[in-house]
Amino acid sequence: MGAEVKIWNPVEVAEQARHDYASQIHSSHLTIDPSLELPLMAPLVLKLCKDMFKAWSNLDDSRFVVEKISGGITNLLLKVSVKQENCIEETITVRLYGPNTEYIIDRQRELQATKYITAAGFGAKWLGIFGNGMVQSFINAQTLSPSDMREPKLASKIAKQLQRFHHVEIPGSKEPQLWNDVWKFFEKASVLEFDDSKMQKTYETISFKEVHDEIVELKGLCDLLKSPVIFAHNDLLSGNIMINYEEDKLYFIDYEYASYNYRGYDIGNHFAEYAGFECDYDLYPNMNEQYHFLRHYLKPERPQEVLITVKGLNISYSILFHCLQLVNHL
Repeated sequence: MGAEVKIWNPVEVAEQARHDYASQIHSSHLTIDPSLELPLMAPLVLKLCKDMFKAWSNLDDSRFVVEKISGGITNLLLKVSVKQENCIEETITVRLYGPNTEYIIDRQRELQATKYITAAGFGAKWLGIFGNGMVQSFINAQTLSPSDMREPKLASKIAKQLQRFHHVEIPGSKEPQLWNDVWKFFEKASVLEFDDSKMQKTYETISFKEVHDEIVELKGLCDLLKSPVIFAHNDLLSGNIMINYEEDKLYFIDYEYASYNYRGYDIGNHFAEYAGFECDYDLYPNMNEQYHFLRHYLKPERPQEVLITVKGLNISYSILFHCLQLVNHL
């Protein structure tokens, strides 16, 4: 069983949100164990919804349908459909955070980002918060696959959306977080212990001295690039991009890693995601595919006017590529 850890005070968060968020944010002190099987979890989700949304508090349980949308390493996403007394059906998503993920993900930073990103018109609308998760509006769209992202029409849409995303302003420190996060992961990775003897033996073959030196070298190389610092998604893989083909709308979701960061890193990280979960870097976008994306990023309305220096790009993305390989290794 996973722990039902309350990672924030939801009532305080909702109260604070009243000052800088246009819509009311509902709250509940309840928590839900994300490790439960769906039949055991569903009644707890219903209880949460009734506690959070008072208009639903007296509805019969039969009016609710709970479905699992996806379950990643760091969170579980549920779809809740509610048929109200007037027969109008409303759908929301409930996001449960995985146990101990607050040790690798800054949930307060994510919460801060979510408020302003959704207010700027990206992703799902923020509706509520509870002990170990949040509730958002349901996006009627489908996630992309890695192969979808390289399709020219979709690649141009992603580039244009990312350019808009990079102009979101979030209050607070504008310091790039890449190296802070890399060093945080390094420190945690270098002191792990495994109960499984085979895993422990494999772990002990890693030279953290070499990894440390590679991080220092890569940081020095990246500092030479002087990449602009923008507000970055930092996790723009195919599963975090959704599209509604009928409405021709593209959405970026999941802001767990969002922060101020280097613009080149965010774009390079997206390119690395072409490799998919199998990390087949032969699928990394070729130069023509990179040019296509960058033209639509730099001048969304007039991409044909963009001229790109080949030498500069080769150097920049080579460094970013090796940096991403290192982060994936950690």
